[in-house]
Amino acid sequence: MPATEAPPPLHKRLSPGVWVALAWCAGELFSRLARVRLPGEIEPDEVPAAQLYRWEGLATLALSTALALYGSRLLSRKPLAALVCLLTAACCATTSLGGGEIPMAQFVAPTVALYFIAASHARRTALIALALALGTLAGWLTARLLSGWHVGTSAELTVAMVAVIAWLLGNSSHQARVHAERLVAEHAAQVVTAERLRIAREMHDTVAHSIGIIALQAGAAVRVATTRPASALEAMRAVENEGRETLSGLRRMLVALRAADEGRSVISAGLADVDRLAAVTTAAGVLVEVCRVGDPRALPPDIDLSAFRIVQESVTNVVRHAGTRACRVTLDYRADDELALEITDEGRGQGSSTDTGFGLAGMRERVALLHGEFSASPRPEGGFRVAARLPVPAVG
Repeated sequence: MPATEAPPPLHKRLSPGVWVALAWCAGELFSRLARVRLPGEIEPDEVPAAQLYRWEGLATLALSTALALYGSRLLSRKPLAALVCLLTAACCATTSLGGGEIPMAQFVAPTVALYFIAASHARRTALIALALALGTLAGWLTARLLSGWHVGTSAELTVAMVAVIAWLLGNSSHQARVHAERLVAEHAAQVVTAERLRIAREMHDTVAHSIGIIALQAGAAVRVATTRPASALEAMRAVENEGRETLSGLRRMLVALRAADEGRSVISAGLADVDRLAAVTTAAGVLVEVCRVGDPRALPPDIDLSAFRIVQESVTNVVRHAGTRACRVTLDYRADDELALEITDEGRGQGSSTDTGFGLAGMRERVALLHGEFSASPRPEGGFRVAARLPVPAVG
């Protein structure tokens, strides 16, 4: 049976509105407990107001609780309206406590809401919410001062400081999430770019080799068209066959790319196709000698494909630029963790003709992606040498 996914933790299963509602209930419960003598206490922690347990105090509690619960429901859809409801509820609940300030317990729910607003909404909305919260506290103190009543300034400053800290924590969470989303978007863009480069390399490696063979055969047909018509006809048949093979290869590539997009496994080219590559190139007039050293073995698909493309591109460069009739391909299966490739010719050197193209750069990039080593340079004795060393992880 498939493994069942573990449920998310409780704090993620509950919505912000539920947490705000729970914070309100906890704050009101604490306010009531602080005004009764609990076991072990000589007197209550806070002196209860005369109206606390009368009908007006109970009505105020019911009204403020209804406002707080309504604000909790609005929090996700209308955050500022929800905060106004919660602040109003805190002020209403405080009127029956007989205190000189809005106490911390009454401001717990607005503080929790302030955190969620700063964490989940735009900076402008979060700043307005912070201004509303601090303005409510300042307005409460101002109203009592103008009325000549007792004011608990120090306690109110503490409440304001806790609200600011909650806002800063929420804002930090918001910035962290935005940064993570930006990193995900950048990673997705890099993946798309890498895939485009991979497709471009595959197209170049497939088409460049075939076009080189076609050009070689067509040139041979032109040279013997009048003197040896049969040979010219044979060369043109080879051009036709290579063209058809190129179209088939492009079609297979498109099918493979579509299958990869759909998550299906695909079969790609590999070193098993080197002999066919050598035969086609030899038939076009450039002898390709393939030499295998060590025991051939199965390779990971990415290394197998890259190794073949390096050989293919090197042979193509020999056909197009070296001006020689032969080259040698060596596949060296060294220890279990390494594959070495070497393609040499005795032509006039191909580096100067291809440095501005994509051939050598593409091969160098393939090897770098596989954390291998690559070199391409003229040989002291003449000709050109391409060499690559690819680390091979164990195939499970």
